[in-house]
Amino acid sequence: MSSSARPRVVISGSGLWTPDHIITNDELVTAYNEWANRYNDRHAEAITAGELDAKPLSSVEFIEKASGIKQRYAYIKDGILDVDRMRPAIPERPDEALSDQAEMAVHAARGAMDAAGKTAADIDAVIVSCAYTQRSYPAIAIEVQEALGIEGFGFDMLVACSAATFALHRAYEMVAAGTARCVLAINPELTSPQVNYCDRDSHFIFGDVATATIVERAETSTALHSYEILGTRAKTKFSSHVRSNFGYVSRANDVDPFGADKLFHQNGRRVFKEVCPLAVQHLTDHISRHGLNVPDIKRWWLHQANINMNLHIGGRLLGREATFDEAPIVLDRYANTASAGSLIAFHLYHQDLKPGDHGVICSFGAGYSIGSLVVRKR
Repeated sequence: MSSSARPRVVISGSGLWTPDHIITNDELVTAYNEWANRYNDRHAEAITAGELDAKPLSSVEFIEKASGIKQRYAYIKDGILDVDRMRPAIPERPDEALSDQAEMAVHAARGAMDAAGKTAADIDAVIVSCAYTQRSYPAIAIEVQEALGIEGFGFDMLVACSAATFALHRAYEMVAAGTARCVLAINPELTSPQVNYCDRDSHFIFGDVATATIVERAETSTALHSYEILGTRAKTKFSSHVRSNFGYVSRANDVDPFGADKLFHQNGRRVFKEVCPLAVQHLTDHISRHGLNVPDIKRWWLHQANINMNLHIGGRLLGREATFDEAPIVLDRYANTASAGSLIAFHLYHQDLKPGDHGVICSFGAGYSIGSLVVRKR
């Protein structure tokens, strides 16, 4: 289909669900340091003999300098700060009950539907796209579809921290092709079960949240605030420097399915060094495809993983430090919420833009993967 014949597709609504529970850096540091001290005391002889490494202590100052994160939201706070447990205590639900992720997704979805002025009858497809799903099947998206009373179809996607933008790509393509009138894309990021709260270098990184977005044709949108999607772009390049190895094959491997190597882990320095230039080049190339230059972009809704990464990418793009208005930061409050970060920023900071203003939604993460959308306010 030629660009002149391609229908105009818009983001017409967004939703955000935030858990009730907050965990501060101070709370995390207190729990972790007590655990580390117990570990070091228990293994003192082996540590002295050089057979084991002592666990380093953490601090609020270390966390904020390394990440810019000051707090995070937790779906369930119980258990995370328990030195004898160091993981959330999430009760298992029976098969007939709504799953945890579906419940999170439904909350965010209703917000997006309200913003777009849509009912279940208007939506043809549901995509649940996030870093982790709590089960393999049936798809969380189909469960959400049932809970909301949506006909049509649904499916899950896993693209780590790029899952939200990749889902928006699929939604855009379906609406543009006419295979769906309106698509609901949801990102229920329940990250806390995969956090190693006994690892000083990563125990503070993630938070739980859910975001949702409505994508439809421009002529059907009645939303007060909507953004035409001018184009999408994706890039992947294999890397093992960000990994989560948890999976069903662990049962056949005869290994601990919940060992430290099965939880989130990364080589942070390598990720920073390798992802930042990829992201800058990706963004520069993408806007140029639409005849735009960096000064033409009113707002950059960037992935929210690490303040130093955001500052570096903003600086490379603009030739100076980006202002909050140009590239809003939410990770200080929300921490790294996997794929949801750029959409939290979009949800909270899009209504002030004027018709004709351009913006970019971008996420990047494990894979490596980078996804972006160039949008223009209607």
